[in-house]
This record gives sequence, structure tokens and C-alpha cells, in this order.
Amino acid sequence: MLERPVSELSKPHRRLPDQRWQIYPQKPEFAQNLAALTNISPIVSQLLINRGMETPEQVQAFLNPESLVLPSPLEDFPDLAISLELLQNAIASQTKIAICGDYDADGMTSTALLLRSLRTLGAQVDYAIPSRMHEGYGINKRIVEEFHSEGVGLILTVDNGISAFEPVARARELGVAVIITDHHDIPQKLPPANAILNPKLIAESSPYRGVAGVGVAYILAVSLAQQLGETKGLIQPMLALFTLGTIADLAPLTGVNRRWVKRGLQHLPKSNLAGVQALIQVGGVQARGDEGAGGAGGAGGAGGAGEQGSRGAEEKISNPKSKIQNPKSLKPEDIGFRLGPRINAIGRIGNPQTVIELLTTDDMGVALERAMQCEQINASRQEMCQQIEQEAIAYVETEFVASLQKDRVLIVVQPNWHHGVIGIVASRLVERYGVPVFIGTYEDEGHIRGSARSIPEFHVFEALEYCQDLLGKFGGHKAAGGFSLPAENLQMVRSRLIEFANQCLEPQHLKPLLKIDAEVNLNHLNQQLYQQLNALHPCGMDNPDPVFWTPNVQVVEQKIVGKGHIKLTIAQTIDNQEYKIKAIAWRWGDYFRLPPRVDVAYKLRENYFNGNTSIELELIGVRLPVQLQKFFASPPTLSSTTFEYNQRHYTCGFYKNGIEAELRIKNSEGKVLAMQPGHIIGLLGTNRQNAKEVDISQPQYDSIIQAALQALSVLSAEL
Repeated sequence: MLERPVSELSKPHRRLPDQRWQIYPQKPEFAQNLAALTNISPIVSQLLINRGMETPEQVQAFLNPESLVLPSPLEDFPDLAISLELLQNAIASQTKIAICGDYDADGMTSTALLLRSLRTLGAQVDYAIPSRMHEGYGINKRIVEEFHSEGVGLILTVDNGISAFEPVARARELGVAVIITDHHDIPQKLPPANAILNPKLIAESSPYRGVAGVGVAYILAVSLAQQLGETKGLIQPMLALFTLGTIADLAPLTGVNRRWVKRGLQHLPKSNLAGVQALIQVGGVQARGDEGAGGAGGAGGAGGAGEQGSRGAEEKISNPKSKIQNPKSLKPEDIGFRLGPRINAIGRIGNPQTVIELLTTDDMGVALERAMQCEQINASRQEMCQQIEQEAIAYVETEFVASLQKDRVLIVVQPNWHHGVIGIVASRLVERYGVPVFIGTYEDEGHIRGSARSIPEFHVFEALEYCQDLLGKFGGHKAAGGFSLPAENLQMVRSRLIEFANQCLEPQHLKPLLKIDAEVNLNHLNQQLYQQLNALHPCGMDNPDPVFWTPNVQVVEQKIVGKGHIKLTIAQTIDNQEYKIKAIAWRWGDYFRLPPRVDVAYKLRENYFNGNTSIELELIGVRLPVQLQKFFASPPTLSSTTFEYNQRHYTCGFYKNGIEAELRIKNSEGKVLAMQPGHIIGLLGTNRQNAKEVDISQPQYDSIIQAALQALSVLSAEL
């Protein structure tokens, strides 16, 4: 027999994504009944069951969010009435109002929304956004004192302020009124503002509970316009900005977010806001398509292995030639992967004033100029992210990878990284290593500023609170946060975070979680199924794109395209007929080449090319087929048998070769085909000295391997 290990002659694929596959339990009878009662397809019914819907009423409310009867925001937000009174009085007396915003997409769209609406309603209003580079997140004493010196009588925070006790106390001391509008987690001690609007302070059952900062701003602005009887021409521009900010901030697309975003996506292509039209034009959202896999790219956030998961809205790198065909309504991915990153890039490494001018101007020339600035800065941001990600991975592989299972959290701090983009890199590290990531860089010799991204079982804000005596400023929520600390405290913070992670995480949590909706064979992947899935849109956070899986497919073609993406064709044989489909795996260059046989998990995408529309797959998960995993993990004790293939007799069995099991198949002439799990190259010959390397993904070898595994499967069942 062949004695030399295959690994001496062939290089395996580097590895496969180390994921937890969680496949929803299928409830075919329940799904069938719900489908009949609500007039939808059983597959959509199963997807809705997976998303927590159990009654026809819940299904109808989800499929038709306009049917939802909304309570008045005045009932749900206790401080809304006083906020409206303060604003009305300020407008009537021409008291100066100042908005303090934030430099992310949520904060900038919120700022623009309130600037536009308050100016239209006759207010004297200006704004300030703290410097990301020099001041960090949220309102501070300098801004408060500057506002006061300019004669400001009312400060309005957007997307920040809930943790700003001292700056708010200083404003009140100076006689300046403060309205906080924010959506971040509630600290133990609330600031002494005149009014606080935050969905985290209202009932969990409220449909307004999931709004982002821009959602709070939208509710405030619409309520004010309604009270003043001045809604004409105001609602649609505000809805456009609400939709942009909500999706870019990865807010949950449930409750009022689902209702208003669905409405906003239909309105956006024909929005009369010059800035929105300029962004759509520069982002190529309405241009006709050229070659590209995956159409517009993936859906909001999610998605991916983990963001979701852990992959943020800026993580996607889609084919720049791949454009959306003139849509009647946009999809969240158009914002999440095209418009949102262009806005966010400015807040990360540019001047937020660019975006505020873009979204508040009525001059198309100015709007196009600002949109082009967003485009250029986004390109710089992508390059910066790629470089820092490579440096971070090299550092982690050298310093921390061996202790990750023990530490259960990753704390990476290096000098000379741009803290405007390290949050994106943190998301990519979560996706790669499956643990919560705290990443930082030095502001100066004595201070570190950082960002955190999480996995489902780890609460970032609670982790930061656990370290609060060692930190400077911090804030955030379950999935993400920001923080600063004296450099001398780094080791103590690292120890404290490891302690916290070990309290809430088990070893099995330390793999990216991939939630899968249902198993589907390739012959069912068609336009009809894709159209049925439209009932679930808009998809995003808390209403993710459907994820399907298909077992034991053959990878018949694969190549690297662009910056490390795998473009491939997979095939499945059903009733002696082969079905093939194209797929793309974004940023999976590390996993090239994929083994010849795998289970795949994916989302469906439309691709446009030469006027034709086809369904393709966006791969988000891959693993060795369950059958193969089982055999190589624990081969049958009596591990050889005979089988017949194409009227020829063979012997096959599992044998120990080094530390791995090896499958060997021998024909009647004494020739042996040997393979190890995950290897694309096998050996063929009568002994190892004269054996030749063969590509076992080729049909003639793959077919005989499958026949051998089937024979061993029967043997295993009999034992």
C-alpha cells in the first residue's frame, strides 16, 4: 500500500471558516397551515416562523407594516411633550438653537434632518460635531461653553448625550436648556437635561423601541411639524434621511423601522433632496449593470459570517462594475453597501461638514461636488482598512492566537493606526477569530482610544462598565462600543476584560455563529423562489436575509477575483441530472482552494449581465460534508469493505497515516487512490514512490470517492 503521507506531496487548502452552524428546526406542517391561512408560500412561512412569528395576525402585520396601528409618540416618550414645548418657545422667541451631532452616518443624518426641518419651521439653528481625531464621541464641555458664548439658549443632542453627565450639568449651570435625543444604552446616572428622548427608556413592547438616533430625530421633527401645522413638503425629505441613517447604522428593521424604511426605500429613487440624488448617482445605484456576481452585494449587515453578525455595513467589497438596474424601490443593501459607506467614510477620516452640506443643500452642483468628495474619501478609507487589517492579523497571529481559547476576548492596541477606521477592522477580526474584539491606537504617548465589536453572547457596554474605574470615556450598546483609557492601564484593562469574557463565554461560543433557515436543493433555486422572498424585504438587522444550505455539493470551478474574493461554480446531481449555479464568496481568499466536496450556506442574489437576469449565490458558510466529517473524525472500527462501480470491483477503507485518517480505494489491478480530508490533491499508484498527484475534484475521481463513502456508510450502519 501507499506508505508516504499525502501531505508530503500535496498542499491542503489553508483552512475552512471555523463556524457554528445553527440550522432552524423545520416545522413543515405548521408552515403549511400558516401558509394556507395567510396566502403565502410554505418556504416564506417557514422563514417567518424562524423569525418568531406564530399567528396569522403576526404574519399579516409583518408582511403589511402599514397595517400596524401606531400609538402616538407622545404616549410612549414621556419627555416628548416638554421637548416640543421647548422647541416651539425657542422658534417663537428666535432663541438660538444648537445641534450637537455625531460623526457616524446615524449622527450626521440626524443632524441634517433636524437642521433642515428646524430651519424650514423658522428656527434660528446651527450645529457642531465633535472632532473624532481630537475629542472623540459625544458632547463635551468645550462645545457647551462655545455654544453659550455664541448666545445659544437651547442645545439639542442627536445620537449622543445619554452618558454626558458633566457637559449637560455645565450647560444647565450656564442657563442653557438641553434636550437629549439618543438611542444608546442607559447609564446608571442620567444627565440633568430638561428632556431626554431615548427608546431604551420606553416600554420594550413599544413599536418605537428599536429606532436609531435618526429615528428619534425623525419622531421629534415630525411631531413638531404636526403641532405647528407645517408638515407640507417636510415629511418626505425627512423620511429619506431617516431611511439612510437607519440602515447605515444597522438598526433593527422591525416595528416602525420596518414600516418607515419600506416606505423610504420606495421614495428614495425619486427624492427631491439634491444630496440623495447625488449620492445615488455617484454610487452607481441606478446605472445599468455589467458583469459581476451578486448584483448589488449583500444585505444590510448582516450578514455575513457572524455581523452580521459581525460584518458591519462597510465591510462588503462588491464588484465596482456590478450595478443595480433602475429600481422602482431600493433595497437595504443599496444603502448598506453603496450609499452608507460613502457617508460613514467622511465621519471616519474626513470632515463631517461635507456630509451635512451634502444633505442640507438644495443646489445640485454643490451636492455633486460633496458626493464626489465622499467617493474619494471612501476609496482612501478602503485602502486604510485593508492595510490596518493585514497588520492586525499579523500581530494577532504572532502574539495572541495561541491564547484565544483561554482568554476568550481579543485586545489589540498598536500605534499609528487611524482610529476612524479601527471599528471596521474590529468587525473583520470578530469575523475571522470568532471572539469579541477591543482594538485601539495611541492618541499620544499617554492615552489610547479604541472601538469594540462583539459576538451574540457578549455585551460590550456591560464589559466596558466592568472596567469603568480603569477607563476614561466609554459608551455603546450590546454589539459595539467606543472607549478611551490611560496607556498605563492597558494591562489591567486586558486582565479585566479577560475576566469578564470568562464569566459569560463558554468555549463553544468562540466560533462565528451562522444561523441557517432551511435546506434547499440547487434545482429549486430559481426566479420564482427569489420573487417569493421579496415578501420579507426590507431585510437587515433582526430581519436578516434568508440563509439556505445545500449538502454535499461539488465545487467544479473556482478562481480568485478582485481583492481576494472566490468566484466559483457548484454542482449537485439529483435523479441523475446535474444542476450547476455560480457563486461568489467575498473576501475568502484565505480559504482558496475550497475542497472538491462541501456543504454550502448562502444567500440568493440577482445578477444582471447583458440584459439577462440570473440567480447566483453569495456564499457565507462552507464546511466538509457531514458524512465526510463523521468518517474522518471516527472511521468505522472495521474499516474496509468492497463495492462495485461502473461494473468494476474495488476495495476501500480508512487507514491511519500520521495523525490523520486516510481514505484508500484499490482497484483489481492493485492501483490505489489515497486522499486525506480537506486535500484537493490525492495520490494514485501502486506505491508511494511512483505515485502521481491527481486532482480529486475531477469528476472521474470524485465519483468513485462518493461511491466508496456510500459503501462505507452502509458498512457503518450495519455495525
